[in-house]
Amino acid sequence: MSTPSPTPTGAHIAMFSIAAPGHVNPSLDVIRELVDRGHRVSYAIPAEFADKVAEAGAEPRIYESAITTKVDPSFWGTELIDALEIFLEDSVRALPQLAEAFAGDEPDLVLYDIAAYPARVLAHTWGVPAVQLSPSMVAWEGYEAEVGEPATRDMRQTERGIAYYRRFRDWLTEHGLPDPDPDRFAGRPARCVALISEVMQPNADRVNRDVYTFTGPCLSGRAEQEEWRRPTDARNVMLVSLGSAFTKAPDFYRSCVAAFGGLPGWHVVLQIGRHVTEEELGPIPANFEVHSWVPQLAILREADLFVTHAGMGGSQEGLVCRVPMIAVPQAVDQYGNAEMLESLGVARRLETEAATPQALREAFEQLTGDQEMPARWAAVAERTRAEGGTTSAADLIEAELPVRP
Repeated sequence: MSTPSPTPTGAHIAMFSIAAPGHVNPSLDVIRELVDRGHRVSYAIPAEFADKVAEAGAEPRIYESAITTKVDPSFWGTELIDALEIFLEDSVRALPQLAEAFAGDEPDLVLYDIAAYPARVLAHTWGVPAVQLSPSMVAWEGYEAEVGEPATRDMRQTERGIAYYRRFRDWLTEHGLPDPDPDRFAGRPARCVALISEVMQPNADRVNRDVYTFTGPCLSGRAEQEEWRRPTDARNVMLVSLGSAFTKAPDFYRSCVAAFGGLPGWHVVLQIGRHVTEEELGPIPANFEVHSWVPQLAILREADLFVTHAGMGGSQEGLVCRVPMIAVPQAVDQYGNAEMLESLGVARRLETEAATPQALREAFEQLTGDQEMPARWAAVAERTRAEGGTTSAADLIEAELPVRP
């Protein structure tokens, strides 16, 4: 009788995500590496990102979703329950689409983004292992008592909150999940590969390492497909970007124009998103270029300063490229990310309402005049280098593949 051997190359791996750059981009280099190792990767994603995942070597499996980069920021509402209802409703609608998309071609292993709830349901239905690929911080021991429960306590007493939790539990029960608790389902994966550096993880000493492994940023491949060159007359380059979601901020952009317009030797690239026009900014200084979208990582590889909303994707890219940051968080985890960046000594944090031209200019002068910055970058780079990046992430994923007889 032969003994089982490790699963060879050629496994079918399915990745599930939502249509958001900060959720898709962190996984792409890992997907590319898995394909290069001989695995077949199917990637469940709305059509908006189909070309991007195909470029990484995966086969797109398209599903319809209300969550796109084209929605106005007001789509997400103003309260926590607004966003929670959107994610649940989208998951309920996506699940039958995804079940049909994989019918007769079920994977050996499921990978899923933190917002891809249907993936964990399908993995249970198919009886295959599931690994979360987290593009952001993960829960530590004590997270629920310190963060989760205080954030949802009042909401749970409202009619909408009660209905939300009831619907979520009923959905999980309907599909046979053994533990239908919505908070544990969404926030406590059985196995997680965190595609971030541990330096960006709050309370890292309390993270369960049997469940969570940090690989550091996985970014090497994407820059090869993006191009940007600094102007020949620019001694220094600054990028200003609030990411892809919370970009409807004309007052903030005008403050940046006032703060950095005409700054000697500095060329400023300003990304304003889909919901603001260049005309709303007034006269554009000669040292500015303004776009609705830019190849962020390619610019950061040339940049000397980054004004960012401190989304985890942008924060990671800033760390990899060793670019000092002015962090102006807009929503959700960005506040915590900004705090972590500032604690590392590589950023200055400003609240949006405090980001006046004068405050932005002062933060700029503090960062560019900080003589200790190179030493801090060296310390951060040493910590992230040891985490292994893309190669480590792919190794960890392969270790979760079922053993074939």
